[in-house]
Amino acid sequence: MRQFVGHLASFGAYAIFGLNIIFCKDIANQGALSPILLFTLRALCAGALFWILSLFTKREHVPAADLLRMAGAGMLGLVIPQMTFLTAITMTAPIDLSVVQSTTPIMTMFVAAIFLKEPISWQKAGGVALSFLGVMWLILQSTHTGGVAQTRPLGIILTITNAFSFALYLGICRPVIQRYSVVTLMKWMFLFSFVASLPFSAGDLMRLDVQAVPSQVWLEVGYLILFATFVAYFLIPVGQQRIRPTLVSMYGYLQPIIATVVGVAVGMDRLTVMKVVAAICVFAGVAIVNRSPKRAPVEA
Repeated sequence: MRQFVGHLASFGAYAIFGLNIIFCKDIANQGALSPILLFTLRALCAGALFWILSLFTKREHVPAADLLRMAGAGMLGLVIPQMTFLTAITMTAPIDLSVVQSTTPIMTMFVAAIFLKEPISWQKAGGVALSFLGVMWLILQSTHTGGVAQTRPLGIILTITNAFSFALYLGICRPVIQRYSVVTLMKWMFLFSFVASLPFSAGDLMRLDVQAVPSQVWLEVGYLILFATFVAYFLIPVGQQRIRPTLVSMYGYLQPIIATVVGVAVGMDRLTVMKVVAAICVFAGVAIVNRSPKRAPVEA
């Protein structure tokens, strides 16, 4: 039952993240909120929700050393991933972004090899090389003119940074995650993240004209705060506490499926031969890594 809850939580979090790509892309297209301002609003509001929720849960004492670890987890799991994602979405088509993000499980396996001593076989290395080929194909074939949505190489690089930072969070932050409740962990992580982002967003926050922002954008921001931040980041630690980091990250494959279907349906993106080839390379590489015969003893 414990593992089932972990799988269910991971499934729910990444299903929410799939729609997150579409809404963030629409907010970026509107140009009403800068990426850093949007992150600050998410950190502030979601953090406030976790602090309010903590009033109704058991209080846990967190020593200074673990507060420092939570601050690091906030940087790896919130600040860097969200800032690179929100910036990348302004210059990356939803399909391209979601395909590159799907390399997170591979990066998580590398983190596990370094910190959890999980062996890397030739089969795993071959899978990583194949997925990397898919990512490089996207970079080299990125469109600059025409089309429904444009992708620039910098957007791909930022997305890779996003995936790597979140892989580090899933892998090396698990010990502190397992010591505390989800509410305690998240309230401190969001507090540290808000404080870290405030110096960069204070100017935008002071100049924000609430009435000038379209109501549709505020509805999308509401979804990002309530579901893609508060609910999703509540569910991810639940998964991390119950199943291995690599298994949690594997549910990231829901993102390209949801983003592709919705993105094409609303006319925000389009399928091309290049995207299909890149996706096949990425997913084939992930499949090869996941089927590595040396993985079973480590899991046991």
